[in-house]
Parts: sequence; C-alpha cells; structure tokens
Amino acid sequence: MQFCDNHPSVVQWASEAITIPYRNPLTGKQTIYVPDFFIVYQDKRGKRRAELIEVKPKSQTTMENARSTRDKAAVAVNYAKWEAANAWCKQQGIIFRVITENDIYHSGGRKR
Repeated sequence: MQFCDNHPSVVQWASEAITIPYRNPLTGKQTIYVPDFFIVYQDKRGKRRAELIEVKPKSQTTMENARSTRDKAAVAVNYAKWEAANAWCKQQGIIFRVITENDIYHSGGRKR
C-alpha cells in the first residue's frame, strides 16, 4: 500500500473497493467477490491504465500448486471468482491480474 501511496505513476488506488457477483461452485450460492486492489496508473508512454488486482498464495492459484484438499477447494472457488472478475473487467475495459508471492518476492532484477 505504501508503494501505491508513494509511486509517482499511481494516479489513484483503493483497497477492497469493488464488488463482483459470482456463483460459489462448492455451495451453488450467488455471492460477492471483493478483489484486493483497484489501481489506476500511467504507463511508460503516459497512457492511463486501470487494473484490478488479487493477491493470493501460489498454492491457491492452480490445482497443480494445491497441496491439500483445502487448497484445492480454494482453487475451485478462486477460479469462479476470477472468471467473474475477468468478465467484469472486460466490460469495464480494465485489466484483471492475480499475483502471488513469486511476483512480490523475487530475487535479482525485475521480472520481464
């Protein structure tokens, strides 16, 4: 959050400010997904971009990374949330991104 407050390219940001309806695949009930961050920034060319960002442990992002039954259930629910978020973002003309600890804590230089 300090990054968002202090980075000169970040125009505006909010935490847990957007709600997106989705159907929970485990319960079948309609519910609400609240992504972690909404960020508007200027890219290197000066163009404004908006992104909706979810931060998750890698173990909850794919079945291959899921270590336990609990992780597998979380992945199934997350897929439903992310499908709804992708559709919502597409309608809004913004980007949806999921980041993990690998994106946040990497060694060496910038990832390309």
